[in-house]
Amino acid sequence: MTDHDLPLFQTQSPTVSAGSSGAMTVTEITAKIKSNLESGFIQVWVRGEISNLKNASSGHLYFSLKDDGATLSSAAFGWHRKAKKASFDLKDGLEVICRGNISVYAPRGNYQLLVDTIEPVGAGALQLAFEQLKEKLEKEGLFDQARKKPIPKYPSKIVVITSPQAAALRDVLTVLRRRAPHVEVLLVPALVQGEDAPAKLIQALRVANHYRLGEAILLTRGGGSIEDLWCFNHEDLARAIAASELPVISAVGHEIDFTISDFVADLRAPTPSAGAEILTQYWVELRERTRQLQERLAMSIKRDLLYRRRTLEMLTAKLKSPKDRLREQIQKVDELSMNLERIARLTIERKQAGLERLATKLQALSPLNVLSRGYALVQADDGQVVRAAKDVRSGQRLSLRFSDGEVKVKAQ
Repeated sequence: MTDHDLPLFQTQSPTVSAGSSGAMTVTEITAKIKSNLESGFIQVWVRGEISNLKNASSGHLYFSLKDDGATLSSAAFGWHRKAKKASFDLKDGLEVICRGNISVYAPRGNYQLLVDTIEPVGAGALQLAFEQLKEKLEKEGLFDQARKKPIPKYPSKIVVITSPQAAALRDVLTVLRRRAPHVEVLLVPALVQGEDAPAKLIQALRVANHYRLGEAILLTRGGGSIEDLWCFNHEDLARAIAASELPVISAVGHEIDFTISDFVADLRAPTPSAGAEILTQYWVELRERTRQLQERLAMSIKRDLLYRRRTLEMLTAKLKSPKDRLREQIQKVDELSMNLERIARLTIERKQAGLERLATKLQALSPLNVLSRGYALVQADDGQVVRAAKDVRSGQRLSLRFSDGEVKVKAQ
């Protein structure tokens, strides 16, 4: 084999010398290798034994995966965050399955596996089987939202499929009793762990559908390891859930646990208690709405009664008995009479005072006062005052009025 038989050297022009400007730099050829290599190894699964494990202070993990024939440098960046969720500790000699991308570390010209998932061999095999079944059923459309049935808003009867001894059953019943005590709950017992569990769960689903035992099915169990929950990753169970005429809520494990049942069910609940809450959420909302309406109605009635009471009090205050009205009128007459008497008395007193003043003035001007000083008033028979002697005729009768009396005389 010559140099020209190798692909790397075939890219070079035979007419260019080694020292010409047409040669690639180390950086260029490394970049080309990196591009070609990384694009061909994306999300690969690699099985091997951990060796040379090193935990960097930055939280990153560096180790090698090896078997009898080769060693692969590996790195898990940010593993200190992922390790909190892992149920195992990494150590040299542990056989694992890693998932990640092949990358080239240019400064040293080495390729390595950038790991994002690490599982012990047993768990890793289950995870791989899980991913393969998930991909298969997803391609068949079993996870499509279009085929999933709506969960009834106000179910009056709920079917719970789980083990009678499961703690999840107690949690579910506690939530249902607290949130919707009127809802009827029917338990269809089934195994939720072990090799026989898938068949028992499928049988329970068929019984619930055949006899229409409820309006919705809650398929549930508590948390556990991947092996404990593995029966909910069975293909036949997934197809039975998809074929169920009654809507199915899958509430298996804890919030971080995912099973095939979760993906194929009409709705996934993160926990058994959450599944019960989902089935009763509209009942709770209806109860709360009813309570609010009751409070508003009571408040409205209270306001209306208060308004009517005030109106009645106001009308009562205006409405008086005839006796009261007569008494008021008598009182008004008495007040007017007293006012009239007071006004009449004041008027009389004022008139009397005026009269006295006029009498005093008249008295001062009275002719009698003049007569009292020795004067006399001469009057003719017809009452006319005689003012001058020339006005008197001989023989005319006159009346002489003195202050103390009157004398009749005859003119000579």
